[in-house]
Amino acid sequence: MSADASLLTHEARKPSSQRKIRAPFALDESMCFYSPQENVDSLDHPRVAAWIDFVSKKWAPERDAQERPRIALLIPCCKYKPYPVSREHRAINHALLAAGWRPTGGVAVPEALLAVLDEGEDPDVLDLSPWEKDGVVLDRFVVSEPLGIVPYPLAYEWAGAQSPATSYDDPGLFEARGTSVSPEHPDFSATPGVGNAWKWGPSERQSYVVMHNRMAEVIAEVLTRVESRYASFGAWLSPGLTHRSFMAGSARRDEDNLPHARRGVDDVELALVGVGDLKAPEVTMMPTKGQLETAREQLAVRLAAQGRSHTPGAVRAIFARGDGHDTPLGLPEALKVLTNWLDDSADAARQQGASA
Repeated sequence: MSADASLLTHEARKPSSQRKIRAPFALDESMCFYSPQENVDSLDHPRVAAWIDFVSKKWAPERDAQERPRIALLIPCCKYKPYPVSREHRAINHALLAAGWRPTGGVAVPEALLAVLDEGEDPDVLDLSPWEKDGVVLDRFVVSEPLGIVPYPLAYEWAGAQSPATSYDDPGLFEARGTSVSPEHPDFSATPGVGNAWKWGPSERQSYVVMHNRMAEVIAEVLTRVESRYASFGAWLSPGLTHRSFMAGSARRDEDNLPHARRGVDDVELALVGVGDLKAPEVTMMPTKGQLETAREQLAVRLAAQGRSHTPGAVRAIFARGDGHDTPLGLPEALKVLTNWLDDSADAARQQGASA
């Protein structure tokens, strides 16, 4: 059976996109970007352009009256919005709470969002404010296409209205899904694959490179502009995936098995540029493949202790789903890497502050 392009029109996809936005927020139907070409077009969307201009040129963390040292943590965007309602973000935030980080307050959580929480779940996982532990402040950021980077406190509201970070649906850069194409776009060049999957053509690949490199530029611009405000930068992003690729410099691409280039229109090879290739502060990339392999081994031990299937196949499947947290980034075994890095970075920041 050949792929059915009618299933991938904006009208056909709209109901699915609407379900990804949790009340009291609503989808902005003009902010659905289903392919690399639509991602490139999004750079001219008024809300996207205004956001990129703001974060690139104006945003900075609020001044801390106590002048406490700060750490910056970048985490991935997710299917459901606002970001903190996702299983992955809730797992990350639960791990931070368990490690002793606490909200500083000042960003209201819409009451309707509490409905997404499981019984007994700590509502602080939805708190967007900077978090603090023993005199060190943690600022969370989300790596996002088409917005580049989203400071966590602005994920609900911005400029007196619903944030664009809570208004969009953008699965358009995930080639492996086979549906990240736009048959209605004038530059559509994908070809039918197996079942209802599509294979990117030269226009999709070229637009991917354009958007990828623009997102890397935006992130680098923001991190460079606020570099003096932070003792360290870390990124909790899966190896091999698009968000990691935005960040990865050339050497990191080899380690994470990420491509260095894609072939676009007229078979021209186009280089992929990450934050690590640009003049930006150093970012500690986590987890590494080795750290994930250790987490997989620890997961097998936990499954066995719980009396659950721990055959190699079962472990692989449960690991891929994050044991209910959507991705391996939400596994408690993996999150130990993150919380240990945060503790080490906080200790270094305190020592640096004491000696200043």
